[in-house]
Amino acid sequence: MNEELQQLLHTIRHNIADQEAESAASAHLDQLTKPPGSLGKLETLAIRLAGITGKIQPEFTQRAVIVMAGDHGVCAEGVSAFPAEVTPQMLYNMLEGGAAVNVLARQATAEVICVDVGVNADVEHPSLISRKIRKGTANMAQGPAMTRDEAIQAILAGASVAIDAVERGHRLLVTGELGIGNTTASAAVASALTGQDPSQLVGRGTGIDDAGLERKMDVVRRALKVNQPDQTDGLDVLSKVGGLEIAGLTGVILGAASRRCPVVLDGFISSAAALAARSLEPQSAYYLLASHCSHEQGHAAVMKELALEPLLQLDMRLGEGTGGVLALHLIDSAACIMREMATFSSAGVSGKEVASS
Repeated sequence: MNEELQQLLHTIRHNIADQEAESAASAHLDQLTKPPGSLGKLETLAIRLAGITGKIQPEFTQRAVIVMAGDHGVCAEGVSAFPAEVTPQMLYNMLEGGAAVNVLARQATAEVICVDVGVNADVEHPSLISRKIRKGTANMAQGPAMTRDEAIQAILAGASVAIDAVERGHRLLVTGELGIGNTTASAAVASALTGQDPSQLVGRGTGIDDAGLERKMDVVRRALKVNQPDQTDGLDVLSKVGGLEIAGLTGVILGAASRRCPVVLDGFISSAAALAARSLEPQSAYYLLASHCSHEQGHAAVMKELALEPLLQLDMRLGEGTGGVLALHLIDSAACIMREMATFSSAGVSGKEVASS
């Protein structure tokens, strides 16, 4: 394995959860002017944030959505309702601030960072971070999507962008992606890493019809049969049936985890990347927060595999990081509760009376 990647994984391995901060956060929540546990998932979230950051009252005034963009050779198999040319077109739209993730990120005061890790076009824009490994993957239904070294390069590209964002002051990251055909690759990655049948994981993606869904399922099965990815090796899976942006998101997760920075997962593609990150370093999963459960069929199964409970259920399946950005409002709420809510003592309220009311 690449030495730089080994060092990254080594750092994460030694970043253990701050159990003292978790215990202190739990105790603080029980002193607030409310019945114990009455804020439900917000309390669970507050405790998790304390364990990740080591702070009982964290603040996330600077946060970013990192959108990794890449194309997929498997689109030649007719797995998408949109042509591959849409990827660079949508990337330009995003760079100009016109995509859904831009709108929602502005509302949530989050920066949108666009990264070209494998778009099959020459994209130039002053706001674009170019980390292009190659112009799109090969057709995974006929052979490996990329080489093992290319997968490593994409992971390290994502990690470097995440680490740079943290070093610039961002304390909370959201995973985003862009790439026609990426639900096909994500289903293949998820199937390879979980052992679940493609029929449980392949969804309609951009909105294909029943015939398209059957064709997509067949393509995923062919890709798995042709490539025989090793379930125990996340790198092998990414290189054979993954995508450059999926590998890039794997790196974003690993880079954030190495800096004890929470990572908010968006939808199915981000969650497939999380499976790959967990395969490379199990400890990375502790830094994940699930934003929503998308309408894409396989997402719920992957969330269950990752033992994550999404904060939202909105039947979304757009990607880009849109669901992740919406979850920022709930994360802010959990953090504000910890910082601003009065305790029984400070408010002069009897805890016993309130708890029993």
